Amino acid sequence: MIKKINYKTLYTDILNDLYPSKISVCQEILDKKSLTVLDILELNQFIFGDEHKKNIEVNQKFKSYSRQDILLILDYQKKNQLNNAQLAHHFKLSRNTVTKWKKIFI
Repeated sequence: MIKKINYKTLYTDILNDLYPSKISVCQEILDKKSLTVLDILELNQFIFGDEHKKNIEVNQKFKSYSRQDILLILDYQKKNQLNNAQLAHHFKLSRNTVTKWKKIFI
């Protein structure tokens, strides 16, 4: 059985130890009962900002999404009327990945 990472604890510890000035900005997201992929990406942006952009290429290889996460991303596309290229750019995915997800899940 694969254990799910407790992102609330992880980000709370990061904020308390390294970025105490950013706690108020992120508190609304951290107060949610459970965090979605969109929440995690938003927290990353708030906390690390440009510092995070340096590591994107390296970390891109290790991303994985659950079925629920994929459906949430595809729902985001529908709500914001984005095409596959725009969605891929927004979430830093390949267009082929988005197309494959749409074939499988829609």
